[in-house]
Amino acid sequence: MKRMRLKDLPDTSSGHFLEGLAPGRYLCEGGLSFKPPGLRTHSHDGPGGSDLHVHEDCEVFIILQGRAQMELDGKLHQLTTGDVVVVEPGEDHHLISDAEDPCVNLWLQAGSRRHPDQQG
Repeated sequence: MKRMRLKDLPDTSSGHFLEGLAPGRYLCEGGLSFKPPGLRTHSHDGPGGSDLHVHEDCEVFIILQGRAQMELDGKLHQLTTGDVVVVEPGEDHHLISDAEDPCVNLWLQAGSRRHPDQQG
């Protein structure tokens, strides 16, 4: 896991704003997520109902509002507005929204191909 603040992101005017942090030429997956209080993502939705949630590529989370915890390989990391977390390939991860100040976050992945809606 890599962790930083929004102000620490590299200044870029070409490519995508996560170049150098998330390998891949294009942002190819992602979304804006409004988490309910106390929600833990991807609980028991892994293979065979397991609690494992991993990717073969990096996934980036940006906390836009509120607080959360990133459960990463069983260890909890406190997050707040402006935090940027890069989850590395193979790291088991779950975002847990704060019960009193639920989070709003972006999640993004980069890859070698554009999102299907952008392919000609």
